[in-house]
This record gives sequence, structure tokens and C-alpha cells, in this order.
Amino acid sequence: MTPLSSPDLSPKPGAQRFLPEARTRPVDPAPERDGLVRSVLYRLRAWMLVLPVDAVMLMAPGLWAPQQFKAHMTMGLLFVLLVTRGGRYRARLHLSVLDELPGLLTWLLTCAALVATVSALRHDTEAVATFLDNAAIAVCLVVAGRLATTWLINWSRRRRLSVHPTVVIGGGPLAAELVRIVGRYPRYGLSVVGYVEDGTHDNAAGLAERLGGTADLDAVVRATGANVLLVADGDLPERTLLEAVRTPASSRCDLLIVPRLHHFATQTGMTDHIGSIPIMRIQQPSLTGPARLLKRGFDLVVGGLALVVVAPVILVCALAVRIDGGPGVIFRQTRVGRDGELFELVKLRTIRADPAAVTGVVDRSAGDPATEWSVSDPSRVSPLGRLLRRLSLDELPQIWNVLRGDMTLVGPRPERPYFVEQFSARYDRYGYRHRVQVGLTGLAQVSGLRGDTSIADRARHDNYYIENWSLWLDMKIIIRTFFEVFLARGR
Repeated sequence: MTPLSSPDLSPKPGAQRFLPEARTRPVDPAPERDGLVRSVLYRLRAWMLVLPVDAVMLMAPGLWAPQQFKAHMTMGLLFVLLVTRGGRYRARLHLSVLDELPGLLTWLLTCAALVATVSALRHDTEAVATFLDNAAIAVCLVVAGRLATTWLINWSRRRRLSVHPTVVIGGGPLAAELVRIVGRYPRYGLSVVGYVEDGTHDNAAGLAERLGGTADLDAVVRATGANVLLVADGDLPERTLLEAVRTPASSRCDLLIVPRLHHFATQTGMTDHIGSIPIMRIQQPSLTGPARLLKRGFDLVVGGLALVVVAPVILVCALAVRIDGGPGVIFRQTRVGRDGELFELVKLRTIRADPAAVTGVVDRSAGDPATEWSVSDPSRVSPLGRLLRRLSLDELPQIWNVLRGDMTLVGPRPERPYFVEQFSARYDRYGYRHRVQVGLTGLAQVSGLRGDTSIADRARHDNYYIENWSLWLDMKIIIRTFFEVFLARGR
């Protein structure tokens, strides 16, 4: 979350371990003598200013066209959702309305087109034309509002009302240059409290305090109250850096990195820059807080509708399984969910009934479903079971797991405890999959990684999904899942 104001930079308990006394007393960015206005701005955050102004400007035409107030309110809410991508709004380092204008107009026109399409299905042509006229006025008002909010944020940064305590990772020449630029130009809204470095680089020593190594990063963030991490240069192995910035305290910070070979990088495709140095803002996994509530609401609405639609299909399939293989239509199995919690997954049985389900006697020759990776004996899979698997119809009862909250519609597929333990020890970052709820479908599955495929590739796809989550990504995966089912690309 990008604040307009700086948090308290006074020393926290334990801060003296990393910061000399002289470094724990930065200049107060909002002295009381600056008056009430500055005191208010000191407590504001960017999303508190920009998003409400955007929404008000989009709904303003409802004042002179009250019959279309709902349409403009819908457009406003839809725009806010799209522009934040279901996550947090962050102001850019280099603020410029001209830089933001292409993307801003794209989202505005998209929202207007969506609302106008729905309106055309419900109202006459004249009503749609009136809405579009007012929507054009609303777009102009939003641009005007952005000019005002951008000026205010820049004004507050120049007067050090908007200062983000920043820890630089790396102490090489590039880190020194970044520290110099940020210190000289307050318009970026960053205040470097120090740097961490594992190697022998000391280029930034004269400009900032060395606070320790990457192993100390979590404690440094807590001690300084930093909310931005800026990755520059230094002797930092990628794996070490990745683990350092994903610790509990560090993962709450905005993560900015300078791409390697940055001299060859241009503004094309880059999201930001400090001076002439390109900066990439890396999205921290955002499936917490409001984003998690949004995803849960999406699951309940879409999952509930889906269950109503597919209930007859599940009933027919269950009846077919009962006729084909006898009792025990629903198969239950323990799987690992979010944060390693166990839950009972349900699906339609696709192999011949477990004798234990009927007689209570376990057939040891049949293998243990909890530790058997695949069915080694093809005769145990009935022809009906093969059809259900190929069409993924055996997974439909898991919609009930979604509604219960054990799973989500889109996420890493759940695995059995035995294999989670095995794969976590063998494959890099496999255990990171369990940072979020497991899903009915996922990016790995729609990318062809189903059945007996590479576990390492699945883990990479799952972690990419987690670290790049958006509601639109969920929708794309669900759409691709329909094509996978329709083309019978299952097991």
C-alpha cells in the first residue's frame, strides 16, 4: 500500500542492533508547526485520495442524469476494480499523468463499453447514446481529477510529507547511485534508511548505513519500519535473495528491483524508473486481506451457480458409477491445503470399489491409495472411470469443497500428505505452493501438466500463478479449463 505520508521512523525495540543512534533520528517530515493541512496529508495514503476521486468523477454524471446513476456507479466500481486488479493501488515513483494516460483511457473505455453493452440489452438506443455522452464527460473528469491528485502527491513528496522508508539490498556502485539520486530528488517519495549486503561492496557506505546482511533483512525491516525494498547490485545469490524478501516482515513491503543489464533496458514495457535507471515493481503474493475476500466472494458466486448447473450431470455420473461398480460412489481422500492443513477431498470413484468400503477388510495387494502415485494395474480402472477422467467429470463434486472453504476454484491442485513431503524435499519451492488455498483447476493443469507430468514444472507454474494473481487471471484459467474439458484433454 503506497502511503502519501511517512510512517513513524522513530527507533523500534531492538533497532540499535542494526542502526547507530545518529541513523535512527531522521528529520521529522511533518512537524506540527506546518499546520492542520500538512497534519492531515501526513496521515493520508495514496489510495485514500486517488481511488475515491476517480470514483466520484465517474459517478458525477448521475447528478444531472439521475435515471442513469446506477449505470455510472457500476462503471465507477468496475473501473476501481480493474485499475487495482483486485489488489492494492500503488502510486508510481515517477508520477506523470501523461505516462498513465494510455492505460487510464484503456480501462475507462473498457468499462464504458461493458456498461453500454449491458445497457443496450435492457434499454433503447436513445438511453445508450445518452449514457455514452455522459461517459465521455466522466472520462474527462477522471483525467482532470488525476491531474489534481498527481499534483497533490508530488507537492507532498517535495515537502517530505510523503516519505517511504526504504532498505536497499546490495552495496555496489549501482546501489550508491540510487541512494544519491533518491536523496537528491524527493519527488520519488523514498527515504533510504540503510542497505544490506552479504559481500564486500562498500560503495554505498558513504551515503547510507550498512545494516547487516540479507539474513538480517527481516529484523531490519521491523526495526526501521521500512515499507519499500529496493534491490540493486551486490554479492547476492538469487535463491538467498528470494528467500530474504519472502519472509513475513519483508513480504509486506513494496519490492522494487533494478533489472540486470539495465543499460540495455528502455522505457518500453518498464513500469517505473529512478532517474535514468529502470525499475521493475515486483508484485508480492497478494492473496491476503481484501484480495482473499474478493477471491472468496468470487468462489461463492461462481461456485454456487456452477453447482446448480452441473448438479444433474453429477447425479447422472454418480448413477452410472453405482450401476457400473456397485456401492461407494463418492471417493474421499485426505489432501494438503493452505498452510499445510489437511482436509477431505471428494470426487467420483473412477477405479473399482475398494473392498474395504464394502467388507471392512483392506486388500493389501491392491496398493495404498495414500502412497500410490498412479494406478499401476489398468484393470482396476473401469471403462467408465477412464471416460470420467478424460472429461474431468470425476472432479465435479469438488465444487462442494470450494463452497465449504477447503478449496478455491483456481489454485494449485491439492496433493496427498505422503507426496507433499516427498516432493517438498526433492523439488525446488514445491512447498511454496501451500501459501494459498488449493484449487479445483490451476495454471499448471490448463498448461498441459496433468497426470504423470513433471512435478518441477507444476511447482513453477503454481508459484508463478501465486505471485502474479489477479481476478482476471482466475477468469482466464477458468475459460481455458472449459476448453480443456470440451476437447477432452484430461487423463
